[in-house]
Parts: sequence; C-alpha cells; structure tokens
Amino acid sequence: MRKLIDLDETTLTKLKFISIFENSSVKSLIENAVKSYVKDKELERLKKLTDEEKEDIGMLMFMQEADRTEFVSREEIMKILKP
Repeated sequence: MRKLIDLDETTLTKLKFISIFENSSVKSLIENAVKSYVKDKELERLKKLTDEEKEDIGMLMFMQEADRTEFVSREEIMKILKP
C-alpha cells in the first residue's frame, strides 16, 4: 500500500544521512520506524489490558485462525461443554 507523508527539510536531511550510514534507503528507514512505533504502541496497550480483555483478544485471534468452511452442530458443542 502506498501512502504519502510530508516531512520537514530538517528531518528529511537527517533521514538521508542515517540512510547513508545504515546502507539503506530512506523509504526503508521510514517503513522500519513506523513498524517499530506500531509494535511499541501495541505492547504498551497490551500491558494496560485486564486479564479478561487479554482473554477476549486471545479468543478473537484464535477465532480468526479457524477454518470457516468447517461446520459443527450445536449438539456437538453442547456435548463438549457438558462436564
């Protein structure tokens, strides 16, 4: 996905110097910076979650991995849930 961002000249110049020292492109540096920022924010948010919220997110992630073409009847689920 392509998104345009505006940078001031000072920041852009600094990025160009860093890209030379890192032997990388400015685009690559920006992409890595954004990925790192998003990851840090996700971890920061996860640390603030209650145990119940963590369980909910875990269940949501687990459900997203499920095979949606497979069907299980209500009776089968109730059998499994009965102690």
